[in-house]
Amino acid sequence: MIPNTLTIAGVDPSGGAGILADIKAMSALGAYGTAVVAALTAQNTQGVTGISAVPADFVAAQIDTLFADVRIDAVKIGMLGQQAVTRAVADRLEHWKPKHIVLDPVMIAKSGDALLERSAVDELRESLVPQSTMITPNLPEAGVLLDSRPAENLKEMRRAAERLRRLLADDGQRWVFLKGGHLPGNDTIDVLHDGDQMLELPGTRIHTRNTHGTGCTLSAALAALLPQCADVPEAAQRAKAYLVEAIARSGELEVGSGHGPVHHFHALWGGTNRL
Repeated sequence: MIPNTLTIAGVDPSGGAGILADIKAMSALGAYGTAVVAALTAQNTQGVTGISAVPADFVAAQIDTLFADVRIDAVKIGMLGQQAVTRAVADRLEHWKPKHIVLDPVMIAKSGDALLERSAVDELRESLVPQSTMITPNLPEAGVLLDSRPAENLKEMRRAAERLRRLLADDGQRWVFLKGGHLPGNDTIDVLHDGDQMLELPGTRIHTRNTHGTGCTLSAALAALLPQCADVPEAAQRAKAYLVEAIARSGELEVGSGHGPVHHFHALWGGTNRL
């Protein structure tokens, strides 16, 4: 069965991040993607020039209308922007209870622009993190969620993953996917932790400017793969492998002059497949 997946996030007009990137990743990995628009941005590969909020009650209406008709197998949550929107999303997902919720706690754009109100961080931590089945923070985001400085090495990442896991509910399968891309050096080790297992996903840094939307793409890939895989570690390994290749092949695209997007359709475009 082809899974139906939902992204609740913001719109990046350049297509490298947000719901446009999410739909690309979900589609490339064999899922049918749906979307609820939680925020609007004026954005390109060089930065964010404006943010416009979507009213919280309309975000809730989008979610309710979709779930009333479409079976949703997994949800990915990205940029929410405001405290009221964060609360509305948490409330409606608590009502509908999808099997998989992947939360990417989007706070800062690649350009350094803030994408989440400071007042919304507590709301995110208290109402959305606990009900998520997986959270995918990078090291700075993990530091904000834990109200501490970001981890600077693998040992500190393991400790941070343990603390983050305690923010999630105790029932069922709950995982932390802590991304190590901000570690110094060429190793990009991610940590996967469920309160029992502590797994490491090794990687080597790819030196490119085309890293716009990597967090969006990974979390969307996880949402697409979780319903299709035997277990969470398999989904995590496949999602990371997909992202790594998307970054490695990003040079085949020519999009903007700043931080370019990854190549979501690297396995589908190229050679004889092009018209």
